[in-house]
Amino acid sequence: MNDILVVIPARGGSKGLPGKNIKNLGDKPLICYSIDVARAITFDDNICISTDDPKIIDVVEQYGLKVPFVRPAELASDTATTNDVLLHAVKFYEEKGKQYNRILLLQPTSPLRKVDEIKEALALYRDDIDMVVSVVKSHAPAVLCNDNEDGYVELVYNKNAGGRQNFSTFYEFNGAIYVINLQSFKNKGLGGFNRRVKYVMPKESSIDIDDIYDFMLAEAILKQKTK
Repeated sequence: MNDILVVIPARGGSKGLPGKNIKNLGDKPLICYSIDVARAITFDDNICISTDDPKIIDVVEQYGLKVPFVRPAELASDTATTNDVLLHAVKFYEEKGKQYNRILLLQPTSPLRKVDEIKEALALYRDDIDMVVSVVKSHAPAVLCNDNEDGYVELVYNKNAGGRQNFSTFYEFNGAIYVINLQSFKNKGLGGFNRRVKYVMPKESSIDIDDIYDFMLAEAILKQKTK
């Protein structure tokens, strides 16, 4: 698929789990799981690791994938947005004469997503939408609560429901797969998207590693799979 630019953003700084993008999960660094699924979709020339960190660059290139650039410092701060990072990557490739129709954004913190899931998400893409985004079913609205004006805890959304089984289905973005219409992205930016199509993933594949507890859960699942 030569019309897709795969972007794997991997900033060096991580407050929740320092060094997580190159921390070994199972038999390889975390970021390598995303590289593996990207390689099952397209060629290495279409895979962009966007990072500011020399240690990440070293790990990725030892894994056999050339890192095309060092992300500028202003795009590696806590205030830099995914939108900014994607714009920078697209501009870099366009200046080299590479033209794409879609961006496949793969966060390195979703190591358990499968190649088949990415292919299924890609199959949902149409030129008249802004993005296909992966989600997981959420139970949070059924149990979300806060203090009322009398100081008592009450449900926010599920006040009259008899239980979760009677509650509408809600979804959460799981951060695993984003198939982005490049023209829409240029015209509106990610924040301007209003034509999103969901791709529903199971809970197991939807683990998004933010802290050590997420990492331990992913490790446990991987160990179970190898038994």
